[in-house]
Amino acid sequence: MPSWIGAVILPLLGLLLSLPAGADVKARSCGEVRQAYGAKGFSLADIPYQEIAGEHLRICPQEYTCCTTEMEDKLSQQSKLEFENLVEETSHFVRTTFVSRHKKFDEFFRELLENAEKSLNDMFVRTYGMLYMQNSEVFQDLFAELKRYYTGGNVNLEEMLNDFWARLLERMFQLINPQYHFSEDYLECVSKYTDQLKPFGDVPRKLKIQVTRAFIAARTFVQGLTVGREVANRVSKVSPTPGCIRALMKMLYCPYCRGLPTVRPCNNYCLNVMKGCLANQADLDTEWNLFIDAMLLVAERLEGPFNIESVMDPIDVKISEAIMNMQENSMQVSAKVFQGCGQPKPAPALRSARSAPENFNTRFRPYNPEERPTTAAGTSLDRLVTDIKEKLKLSKKVWSALPYTICKDESVTAGTSNEEECWNGHSKARYLPEIMNDGLTNQINNPEVDVDITRPDTFIRQQIMALRVMTNKLKNAYNGNDVNFQDTSDESSGSGSGSGCMDDVCPTEFEFVTTEAPPVDPDRREVDSSAAQRGHSLLSWCLTGIVLALQRLSR
Repeated sequence: MPSWIGAVILPLLGLLLSLPAGADVKARSCGEVRQAYGAKGFSLADIPYQEIAGEHLRICPQEYTCCTTEMEDKLSQQSKLEFENLVEETSHFVRTTFVSRHKKFDEFFRELLENAEKSLNDMFVRTYGMLYMQNSEVFQDLFAELKRYYTGGNVNLEEMLNDFWARLLERMFQLINPQYHFSEDYLECVSKYTDQLKPFGDVPRKLKIQVTRAFIAARTFVQGLTVGREVANRVSKVSPTPGCIRALMKMLYCPYCRGLPTVRPCNNYCLNVMKGCLANQADLDTEWNLFIDAMLLVAERLEGPFNIESVMDPIDVKISEAIMNMQENSMQVSAKVFQGCGQPKPAPALRSARSAPENFNTRFRPYNPEERPTTAAGTSLDRLVTDIKEKLKLSKKVWSALPYTICKDESVTAGTSNEEECWNGHSKARYLPEIMNDGLTNQINNPEVDVDITRPDTFIRQQIMALRVMTNKLKNAYNGNDVNFQDTSDESSGSGSGSGCMDDVCPTEFEFVTTEAPPVDPDRREVDSSAAQRGHSLLSWCLTGIVLALQRLSR
């Protein structure tokens, strides 16, 4: 071989050997990349017309490239933003479910209480007239306390209802005995007979069970929707770690740097990146699923024995029935009270000469269904619960499913049917590593994302704790128990929706009956064998009265 040939060929061979492996002898055009890069809204001044040496790249393969340092930085930031948007869009369903259903339920319950109060007020004004209007604050206070409980107030429902019936007994006792004057101390003594004499029949006991369980379930369910809404909103706003951002850039935009802007990531490659980036979110799933299960259980209670609509809709009829029970037993009640609390003082002459007002003898006429207020929030509780149950079931496992949902998006990956012509992190070829399992501890060997499994995300752990606390509240509500209320009654459920009449019998006449106290000799001396026993009983009553008075003063 002539010497001049060797002098030409040897330098050429040295040049070829110095080129990066796989590089074309002639630099390729970056026209396709320029077009895709410009479509993202970036300045074309950052991008070369032809490939350049890639030693400056910090994330993408350092081969011949269409990316400058500025491009890699901008595309890295773009991949972070796109990832955050993907997570927010993918969790959109669960977030809107809790936001919209919380709004509907809250609106429904508030309107239900307003309607129940209006219905009672209208009925009692028409039935009792001025007598009701002069004592209406007793009923207004009842609804005010129910509203305060529902909106998160520190109200013990059982105590509040006991107070309501005690106050009602005091008022009615004065109305059915207008010929006597009762001091505050005497009325305090009267109130302690509410449970002992059952002047209102069995209505207070049944209504207490129904109201407490229904309100506990309703309030806790709405609180659960609030917690679900807040957790979903917080968790959907991710803050990717530096290791995650590098992996996202490598997956989404390193194809640009390699001159392959139209080649999308392999599906399994995407799954490993997303499982690494969303490892902490996946750990939320266990507690989230328990929370959803507890919400579904309380939803079932709302449809059945704890249905607040079936309790509140006929509450006016039930309270009216209790008042009629008091009338029917007024003579026995008054006699027992006079015996226990002593002979009351006669009222002034003018008042004692009057008989019971004539409008006491009014006939009780329940509302017809069409006269009742329209359904709260234009719907029914059953329809609301059926709807939310369907949505809640769909939201189970939503956080561990995020990687799969994102990687199914055609705008993100090449799909499962195109495993040979996809970006595997280095070139256009099949992705070979195995897919990682869900959760933080399973990312120790994630080939795509550097994950520190020893440092769980404290923010996610806070959300897990919030769900755990709410789940315990829901379980208590399912059993009819509140934080400050333990229902020890074995009564299961009260009557459902309808007239609210007990045993399908509705009394139709409402009539006050005045009673005379039995004559008492102030100088009477008891000498029979039961004297000591009665003395002990009276002492117990007095002590009970003192305790009740102290309780009221402390409130």
